[in-house]
Parts: sequence; structure tokens; C-alpha cells
Amino acid sequence: MNIGIPKELYLGEQRVAIIPSVVPRLTAAGFTIMIEEGSGLLSGFADQDYRDKGTVVVSGRKTVFHQSDYILQVHALNPAGKIDEEDLALTHPGQILIGLLNPLGSPDVAQSLADHKVTAFALELVPRIARAQSMDVLSSMASIAGYKAVILAADHLSRMFPLLMTAGGTLLPARVFIIGAGVAGLQAIATARRLGAVVHAWDIRPAVKEQVESLGAKFAEAPVEARDAETASGYARAMDESFYRRQREWMTKLILESHVLVTSAAVFGGKAPILITEDMVRQMSPGAVIVDLAGEQGGNCELTRFGKTVSKNGVTIMAPANLATTVPYHASQMYANNTANFILHLTDNGKTLPSNFNLDDQIIRETMITREGQVVNPTVSMMLNKTGSSPDQ
Repeated sequence: MNIGIPKELYLGEQRVAIIPSVVPRLTAAGFTIMIEEGSGLLSGFADQDYRDKGTVVVSGRKTVFHQSDYILQVHALNPAGKIDEEDLALTHPGQILIGLLNPLGSPDVAQSLADHKVTAFALELVPRIARAQSMDVLSSMASIAGYKAVILAADHLSRMFPLLMTAGGTLLPARVFIIGAGVAGLQAIATARRLGAVVHAWDIRPAVKEQVESLGAKFAEAPVEARDAETASGYARAMDESFYRRQREWMTKLILESHVLVTSAAVFGGKAPILITEDMVRQMSPGAVIVDLAGEQGGNCELTRFGKTVSKNGVTIMAPANLATTVPYHASQMYANNTANFILHLTDNGKTLPSNFNLDDQIIRETMITREGQVVNPTVSMMLNKTGSSPDQ
């Protein structure tokens, strides 16, 4: 079976789905790897690096699609966030597409793939269970985003992070408040602590307190108890507005004392809760920085504008898009390992043909969004019906 890696079309994307060091694992399972020339350059991988590992490097995108049974991509979307029409025209019935497809944000993407009889797997939907950890691309990329968020904040902050004894006097450490202690939040805590900041953190899930404290941060104890705060898949559960209102009330003092806020409180497949109001921003110290990692889901700050940096009363509010791609070498390394583990699991190390995928397997079943001309993911199908599109077209 052939695996094809076309160049990424998504706006600003610098990652590549497979890196040279991962290729031998796939060829050992019987796959032939084909990549469009130049696909790895922005990540730091030359075409010759791929050739040295047994990859076929071709000059035409058409060749990659026509000769591949599997297409692996990072963002399998174009700059408009859709499946590219020219790429769709190059697909063939039964072809397998694996990548980030934003099925819950743009369910019409699934419909387009179903119409072309492409079998698609959305890696955003990998369940957070123990045996799927090595395939969890969202956690891998979130880790990079948490690291980079703190670096961005430090770059924009009007003070340094660490406590310093200098000839000019003692410089007090920056106070950093991390809101949301998932993978991104925990990495943000670790990075801020390494830079010498005093760090507080909060999460709706009390169970993460031990992880927060193990990284040297102080867990902010909420007086409002969150019951059933975590889903069976390990994600934070959406709460009602009265709960978030009470959270904002007790959190205000800590927010106003902080010089940097990094927020990543998100609800999987839903809108992020507003935890920082415009009034809170107005009361913050001039020069403070907010990095909102939940911007794509609407943001945790009322003033967030996804993909933009705005200023309000001297406070900088950033909601960067696709932070992981700004560290393309290591992001590609992590993504490639995740996708290689996924495709080897999907095919039982190259032994299983597409017609025999084990749909009793939770990982395979939950990531598959289209098959044989149908949108097979129940959630995506329901979303299509609500918007007036029929998954049976």
C-alpha cells in the first residue's frame, strides 16, 4: 500500500505529516512512502533526507494523489479552511485521508469528502484513552502551544520573569496566572516556572491540582465546586453560565494581581467560556499580557480576536492561530510519530486492507468520519442535518 504526503496548503502551515526518521517504521510494515518535493523544507527536512530513508520524492501533486492509497496531511484543508477543490478532483473512491479536518467546526468538509467517496479519519477525534496516547496529535500540539504562549508573553511583557538581584536593585518576579491546566496549560506552567515567574493555575477539574503543584505552581482553590467537570474522554465539561459567573467573581482578584494570563479553558467541540471580562481587563495593570489559547473556540477573554493582537488600556491581548506551526521542526517530529502510530494501528502493522478496518475498535470507530460515500460519525452527521445538509446525498 502506498502512502502519499502532499505539500500543505493551509495558511501559514510549516509542518509536514511525516519526517524522514519515521519512514523506516512504515516501510518495515510494507508501505511505500511518496512525498511531493519540498514538503519538508519549512520544517527543516530536505528532499535528500527523505530519499536517504527510502522515500520516493516526486515533483507533481497529481502523482502523489493518483498513486497513493493513503494520503497523510497535517491540516488537510486550504487557506479558506475547506477541502481544496483541486485536491478533491485528484482523489479516487476508497482513498484514505488522515489528518486534521476540523469536523466539528466545519462539518461540510466531511460532506465534501463523502461526496467523493473518500474514507476520512479526523485526528482531532482520537479518544483520550490510555492506548491512544501515542496517537494523540491534539495533546502533542497543545504542548507546543503552551510553551510558545509563555515565550510570546515574555517577549511582549514590560518586565522580566525572574527574581533578579542587580546593581540597579532587586527586580521582583513576574506573576503568571494559567487558566486551564490541560496539556497546554501544564506546559505553560512548566515554561513560566523555568523562566523564574511566580505561577498560579486554575482548572475546572480539581483532579489536576497534584499535576499543577508538581510543576512548582500554586493551584488556585475555587470556592465553587465543579461536579462532573470531566467527560469520559478526559476533556473539561461545559458548565452553565451561573457557574462561570461565580468563577469570574472569585478569580478577579488573582487576575488583577497577575502580569501575564495564559488561558486555555476550552470545551471540546463547543464554545470556550468567557472567564475574563472587558471590565477585568480595564482594571488590569498597564503592560500586562493575555495570551488566549482558546481563541479559535471564541476565546476565554471577552476582548479576544482570534488570530489578532489587540490592546485595551495598555493591556495586550493575543489570540495566535496555529501556534504549533511556529515550532515546525519539533511539531513535525511529534505529529509524524503520532500519525505513524495511528496508521500502524489502523492497519494492524500493514496487514489490514481498507475494506477490513476493525470498526469495533474505539480508536478507529471514533476517528472515522466518512466511508463509502456516507458521513459515518454520528456527531458530524447530526450537525449536517441541523444546518440543512443531508449526509445521505
